[in-house]
Amino acid sequence: MHAKPVAVLAILAVTVAAAAQRAPGTARHGTAQYAGMRALHLCTGYFATEAPRALIDATIEANAGPAPATPMRTEVDERARTVSVRYAADMPPRIAVSRAGMGCTMLPIGADVALAKQLIRVPLEAPRLDDRSWPMGDRDARAPLPARDEAAVERVLDAAFEDEKGAYGGKTWGVVVLHDGKIVAERYSHGFARHIAARTNSMCKSLGATLVGVGVRTGRVDLNRPAPLAEWRTPGDPRGAITTDNLLRMTSGLYSDGPQDPQVEIYRSGAAIADIAARNMMDAQPGTRFVYAGTDTNLAMRGLRQALSEDAAYPAFPYRALLWKLGMTRTVVETDWNNDFIVSGQCWSTARDFARLGMLYLADGRWNGERLLPAGWTTYVSSPLSVQPKRPSIGGDAGYGAQFWLFGGMDGLPSDAFSAFGAMGQYAVIVPSRNLVVVRRGLDHDPPFRIQKFAADVMNAVAPQPASRKELR
Repeated sequence: MHAKPVAVLAILAVTVAAAAQRAPGTARHGTAQYAGMRALHLCTGYFATEAPRALIDATIEANAGPAPATPMRTEVDERARTVSVRYAADMPPRIAVSRAGMGCTMLPIGADVALAKQLIRVPLEAPRLDDRSWPMGDRDARAPLPARDEAAVERVLDAAFEDEKGAYGGKTWGVVVLHDGKIVAERYSHGFARHIAARTNSMCKSLGATLVGVGVRTGRVDLNRPAPLAEWRTPGDPRGAITTDNLLRMTSGLYSDGPQDPQVEIYRSGAAIADIAARNMMDAQPGTRFVYAGTDTNLAMRGLRQALSEDAAYPAFPYRALLWKLGMTRTVVETDWNNDFIVSGQCWSTARDFARLGMLYLADGRWNGERLLPAGWTTYVSSPLSVQPKRPSIGGDAGYGAQFWLFGGMDGLPSDAFSAFGAMGQYAVIVPSRNLVVVRRGLDHDPPFRIQKFAADVMNAVAPQPASRKELR
């Protein structure tokens, strides 16, 4: 019997709550970190999503962690599109800055709004595609199921939306089930809807791997050569042996004791990836040890940035090279103040948009007649190497491919099932043999959501027989 997956952000919430108690002198830093996360959550929610402000306010503790006892004052500047959180009399407030089409960026501790001038601004306005046919838009997205199958899948969704009292646990706010290229089941709760984006947490890692895949297809990145990072090119630097494949498989050998070190300083303190991650030290030989570290994901993306050599246009790359081509017009990928994308977890997206990403993987990287990813990329990201997570891992008994968790054989899922997986119960389970994508979004803490069982039950209701893989035309 498989262990239940552990929610990553449940771990983060414990870390945050204990931040002020870890050692003498850390309470001040923990308070500054919370203020920064609060500013970022409100900024993105208010300025980059279609969510009602009451919903963003209601979900802040789930995303930023419990508020410290220190009094804080939050200020929203509608004209400048900034959110500031004052937390100490002798320090500037923590500030998050909105850029049109790009979400928000958290400035580092101690910075005032003058630093926002360093943020690259590229005119970005997502195309309006809602009136187009699915999957580019929303028209004709749904396909009816036979009455018996529809009743069966609705019973599964009923149990999921019972939250902690149901068979799967967690706190579900959205589900999209896609079979044979059409949505066959969809439901929302807790104030969410099809066009409301929420933080994806580590589901963003899978999106990051997809963007690196675009770089591989265009010849800018070679998975098996040293990662194209200028910081590691000094002769004799041991980090020069780290390949992009090592980074995508979480086997870089860079120092980390888990998801929060040193990643927490990027997420919560506003530290730059170039400072915290790129200048990290070695702790093991590349390819010999698995450590779930978001800094590896961010460095793979920074390597892509340097390989592209188009810094002025780089902030538009995810949107123009991938997202908008898929109809993912309500997904934003946010950067640090140095303009590096934080693809380890700082994305906001809708359930439907991640269903579209799942469709791309069902089609092995082809979309509307265009090859966006290298042939065989689906097999690459969903295939394990010998170096795997220790049991029990963050993903329970799940294995790991390349920025996707492997669910094959768990709770009756087929051997080819794999998933994007983010804290607080964000999942996009892809089952190529059944031509199926199951997206489940949540606000989980304890107990965690039983995603493998849920996905298997959905599969048995709507796609009980193996299906041939279909390509989008």
